[in-house]
Amino acid sequence: MRKDWERSCRHWRRRWRGWKRLEHMRETRLVAIKTLKLTEDLLTSVTKTRPQWVRLVSAVDHRVDRALAILRPLAIADHRALLTSLRWPPPLSNLTSSSLDMRKSNEVPNPLFTMQGDLKHQYCENFLALCRLQELQRQRKSRQLEGHNREVALHQPLWAIEELVNPVSVASQRHFSKWIDKPEFIFALVYKITRDYVDSMDELLQPLVDEAMLTGYSCREEWISAMVDSLSTYLAKEIFPIYVGQLEEESMTGIQSQARTSWLHLVDLMVSFDKRIKSLVEQSGIFLSLQDDGTLRKISSLSVFCDRPDWLDLWAEIELAETLEKLKSEMDKEKNWTKKVQGAVLSNSDDYKSPAVGSSIFRCLSSLVDRCRSLPTVSLRSRFLRLAGTPLVKVFLDCLLLRCQEAEGLTALTDNDALMKVTNSINAAHFAESILKEWREDVFFLEMGLDQGDQLGASVTENSGSEIPIEEYGNGIFHEEIVKFEDFRTEWVEKISVVVLRGFDARCRDYIKNRRQWQERSEGWTVSKALVGALDYLQGKMSVIEENLNRLDFAGIWRSLAAGVDRLIFNGILISNVKFHDNGVERFGYDLEVLFGVFRAWCLRPEGFFPKASEGLKLLKMEKKQLQDGLAVGEKWMKENGIRHLGVAEVEKIRKNRVFTK
Repeated sequence: MRKDWERSCRHWRRRWRGWKRLEHMRETRLVAIKTLKLTEDLLTSVTKTRPQWVRLVSAVDHRVDRALAILRPLAIADHRALLTSLRWPPPLSNLTSSSLDMRKSNEVPNPLFTMQGDLKHQYCENFLALCRLQELQRQRKSRQLEGHNREVALHQPLWAIEELVNPVSVASQRHFSKWIDKPEFIFALVYKITRDYVDSMDELLQPLVDEAMLTGYSCREEWISAMVDSLSTYLAKEIFPIYVGQLEEESMTGIQSQARTSWLHLVDLMVSFDKRIKSLVEQSGIFLSLQDDGTLRKISSLSVFCDRPDWLDLWAEIELAETLEKLKSEMDKEKNWTKKVQGAVLSNSDDYKSPAVGSSIFRCLSSLVDRCRSLPTVSLRSRFLRLAGTPLVKVFLDCLLLRCQEAEGLTALTDNDALMKVTNSINAAHFAESILKEWREDVFFLEMGLDQGDQLGASVTENSGSEIPIEEYGNGIFHEEIVKFEDFRTEWVEKISVVVLRGFDARCRDYIKNRRQWQERSEGWTVSKALVGALDYLQGKMSVIEENLNRLDFAGIWRSLAAGVDRLIFNGILISNVKFHDNGVERFGYDLEVLFGVFRAWCLRPEGFFPKASEGLKLLKMEKKQLQDGLAVGEKWMKENGIRHLGVAEVEKIRKNRVFTK
């Protein structure tokens, strides 16, 4: 019994001497850090007041660097020994896939909260020493990098937090290796560990960081970012290479596998994980929407794509293929091109009469945009949308163009079914253009457009071979697609106008060629009979177009048509050497009034859209003396008589064609 007691006493004496020795070493280390801090303050002062003493400062720097090269490893080794004494990391062996969703792990208390007495004092002192050592290192770099981009080099992960995360990461990876085929368990475990111990970062360790005057550091953020970084590293080394290999094998063999599904499932898990992590960070009052890309990158598992853009390209390719496959069946159904999406789909109140397929396309595009929002940097978002989003828009535009060309090729747009097919495509294009323009006002898309412009320099050459000035990218990433939709609408609205005008021209050809009618008295009819059929055709076609086309593009059609009819009447009748007698002038006035009546359904003053015909009629209605006074027609006389849309030669020609019979 006595021997056992003596042996126990010797054991505790040895431990006590060891603790005293460690305590002495820690005190010595703290003194060394304080001395080096005073030295650094002196060097900073000398650098500012005696810039010519460069060689002396360099010599002292060299000695300080040697001291720091010894101090840091010792401090870290001491810190690791203390963590071992604390039984850190906490055991993870009791965690199972079924327990990962539990809010807290009751079986495993947090060692940082349970430590007491001398052990707690020693840990806090050592943590504080590491922080002071890091602050000293940062102060030195700040001085040495004066005049350079210091922010990149100065902000490093918090050393003490890294020492907490590294053993946790090693212990976690033993579980990860069992869950290669079940990555959801990997994300659940990392999130559970991160969440369960994040409170101790705020309550216990943050005050120590503040005491060390290590500015710009949040223990919560450092803990979370270090855990996310360990997860991202594991994904990049172990998970993604497996999935890439599966995709390559599928590509080589041509045998469909679950590789694409697994890839998309993994990305879904990453996006979901990042959202939960973001909420953890924001609980400390740091709102990431106001932070730069660097902060987002640190707490995002999707940051794996920053170092491997080729994997991002693969992801975008898979997303695009899956989206197109999903949309193919909807785009092939004709009813989706005729069924309209009524009501205010956008923030404005315009009804675009878009077919249902347009809504389906942009629902899928919105889904791609939402997934893209999770990427941590603007350049990655821009790259993803250019690879997955813009090709989808291009496919939609090509489909619209093909449908219009088919309708034009079959009937030259002369029948109502072909017209309806084209109007539906125009509606879909206008709907798409409006959505993209509304998105363009969002800073999210503007940033990507500017980033794209920055990367491409003064101009870029797209596949089409057209050069796009860099300033146009300031309008957003979808600027080129918006322009293409505008051009598409303009082209096909003009084609519809031309077709209707051509039909009107064919039906009123006899009316235009009949020159004698302007010299004869009308018998019964106040409107020329030959004009009635043409106006009936015009009204019928416009009724079909108005019913099926959106309001804005319909306005473009009737305005274009009015301009065409105005030219037709002016060139075919008024300046074609036709002699107008008094009765002819009266008949022509009635004809124009009926024509204006057709267009009065869409505007209050239709005569304003027929400027040449209206002013031609005005000249014909003038008294003989008034016309003779303008024998030497000049711009002054024309201006005084309200003639603003005709040239001098045209006025003179009409004046000569007027025959007064009274």
